[in-house]
Amino acid sequence: MVKIGDLELSEFPLLLAPMEDVSDPPFRKLCKEQGADLVYTEFISADGLVHEAINALKKLDIFDYERPIGIQYFGGQLDSMLQAAEIIESKNPDLIDINFGCPVAKVACRMAGAGLLRDVPHMVRLTEAVVKSTRRPVTVKTRLGWDASSINIVEVAERLQDVGIAALTIHARTRAQMYKGEADWTWIARVKENPRMRIPIFGNGDIDSPQRALEYRRRYGPDGIMIGRASIGYPWIFREIKHYFATGELLEPPSVAERVRAARQHLTDSIAWKGPKLGVLEMRRHYGPYFRDLPNIKPYRNRLVTEMEPEILFGILEEIEEVYAFEMV
Repeated sequence: MVKIGDLELSEFPLLLAPMEDVSDPPFRKLCKEQGADLVYTEFISADGLVHEAINALKKLDIFDYERPIGIQYFGGQLDSMLQAAEIIESKNPDLIDINFGCPVAKVACRMAGAGLLRDVPHMVRLTEAVVKSTRRPVTVKTRLGWDASSINIVEVAERLQDVGIAALTIHARTRAQMYKGEADWTWIARVKENPRMRIPIFGNGDIDSPQRALEYRRRYGPDGIMIGRASIGYPWIFREIKHYFATGELLEPPSVAERVRAARQHLTDSIAWKGPKLGVLEMRRHYGPYFRDLPNIKPYRNRLVTEMEPEILFGILEEIEEVYAFEMV
């Protein structure tokens, strides 16, 4: 059993990555139902919370059916990080996660997210202050380093553990790689093999199938795996990995009916959480992934991403189920 502070997870937990504009409550609910052991909010700006930005405060919404859940946030200034941690703790998450891995320029180049990999002493000071300010377990998600010439994850892992973090997730790319190129999990193995390390180490990057999940588990020895892009439009990845771990057999992929059911639930919950207009608009990015690889799906997808009336959208989803159930017999 893996423990993050007093939080007990499974023997080898599968984590849903925090993803901007993706891992909101409707999506987290689907992933939880399909076997995700621990989920995270979208990452939230500390400055946004301190200044009571509506979008930032909305991302703090968490629900009991999602537990255990971590709220992830980012920032580079000590005062705002501490004030935001107090706001986050008031929402009663199971843990607080600090993002030191976001590579996008508007975050990293302002000395937040992956930008802190260029100033490890400041990263450590921020982390230690947050750890001391809260009763929640504090965890961190970061990358290997700023670029290939400055990979410092072994040092970073030790120093963050020494100031009290309860677990560390490593995205096995540098900031310079962004999301391109192959993730180098050998660095995750080096952190795990360090005899000084005592906290759980979770691996992230390139896990897109049950076979790869098992291969990386055996080869690199993480305590669990965090899954991001492979879950978009495919929350079934969690159940498929768990089934493969348990039996060595691959599950059949979800049927068209299951895909439609997931899209329908996602749309229903999106509308309930965000309201009819925003719920419909923000659902549009998900239809393509849900129905990828279906032959001749483009006309249906075009209708789904242009229609505003919920009832018509539900009707299109029913039509997809009926048409493809017949065509794929």
